[in-house]
Amino acid sequence: MAEEIATLAGGCFWCTEAVYQNLKGVKAVESGYIGGMLPDPTYEQVCSGATGHAEAIRVRYDPAVISYGDLLDIFFATHDPTTLNRQGNDIGTQYRSAIFPHSPEQAAEAKAGIERAQVDQANPIVTAIEPDAPWYPAEDYHQKYWERAGDRNPYCMAVIPPKLAKLRKGFAERIDG
Repeated sequence: MAEEIATLAGGCFWCTEAVYQNLKGVKAVESGYIGGMLPDPTYEQVCSGATGHAEAIRVRYDPAVISYGDLLDIFFATHDPTTLNRQGNDIGTQYRSAIFPHSPEQAAEAKAGIERAQVDQANPIVTAIEPDAPWYPAEDYHQKYWERAGDRNPYCMAVIPPKLAKLRKGFAERIDG
């Protein structure tokens, strides 16, 4: 079984991670930081907006089961790719919409994914395609946050269920279980 990696930033990583955890072909999802200047940033440093990092997820997946294009289509359907440096009430460059391709093929597919998604958007997509950069896993307490603690967090309860509803509505065949 081959395994590939997709790195996506779509706002709060707790919210993005929850979307990808139960997809067929997804082996693991890790929350972390990418695209900034400071090595080994902490959550507090990233939240300040001063490091340049995005909150992101790194998805390990089996491309024989789910394609990179499918992961991108889910990405665009479950966050707002038309708001610059913002997802809902989360404002700042750390919440930007960005794709970090790991190969020229992924970069080409990212461009194609933006074009596919634009058809369903009233406003222009502002998702950036950024160069791959050092990846810094988020602190342990951020990993699998929705699964562990999300239902006790009012923010998560307001944001994640609508994302999961969009996932079930548009991609039911991709959900494991």
